[in-house]
Amino acid sequence: MAGGRKATRLTAIVLGRTKLAEQDLILTLLSQDGAQVRAVAKGARKPGGRLASRVELFCETDFLIAHGRSLGIVSEASLIDAHDGVRGDLDKVSAASAIAEIARLTSYEDIVDSFLYPICAKALWACEQAADQPHLDLVVAAYAFKVLSHAGWRPELLSCIACGDEAVSFFSAPAGGLLCASCAKDVEGTTEMSATEIAWLKALISMRFDELIQAEVDADIAALLVSLAHSWCAVHLDARMKAFEFMLSL
Repeated sequence: MAGGRKATRLTAIVLGRTKLAEQDLILTLLSQDGAQVRAVAKGARKPGGRLASRVELFCETDFLIAHGRSLGIVSEASLIDAHDGVRGDLDKVSAASAIAEIARLTSYEDIVDSFLYPICAKALWACEQAADQPHLDLVVAAYAFKVLSHAGWRPELLSCIACGDEAVSFFSAPAGGLLCASCAKDVEGTTEMSATEIAWLKALISMRFDELIQAEVDADIAALLVSLAHSWCAVHLDARMKAFEFMLSL
């Protein structure tokens, strides 16, 4: 225990890493209770250091964190799951990075939410298992809509959000979901969708990740869904989604 200070043991996913001094890192973690934690990992950038491989992005790690003046200090780290299946593959790393970015923006310090850790871990697992880009697109889109729906930004997918008509064929992130053709005329930037695409949009929220990675999906539909998920996140989180944008650019 560093300097005799009190310490907390927690299991967490590494969501972000910021360089500090020459060999240290500030880690952004999603703890098992859903709260976001920031801590300094001293010597984590030192090649061959004891912490280096245990605090990589996406790692699930058991930490012992000493209480510092402003940030915690990592005293011990024991690797649980490195999610090695995403490493060395640009498409999978990009998808996992988009998931980590969403997780950072939807978790908060000192706010417990037991939903957030397991769904993030399952999404990272699904990225490892996904066989191709369309299924990676499904995983990221599903994670985005599931987490934001849980947080209160659930899209209206049953009827027109403006008039209540059930004959819907357009989607708008700023409007809050699906629109009928008549109401869509008054909304800029809407996306016209087929019945099949709307059914898939609904399925993203209801289906499990293990079902999604086994499902047959058209590549163009998967690409549309992940693009809509990006728009939904950017609008409702009011943030520039740089990792998500990079994934879409590949």
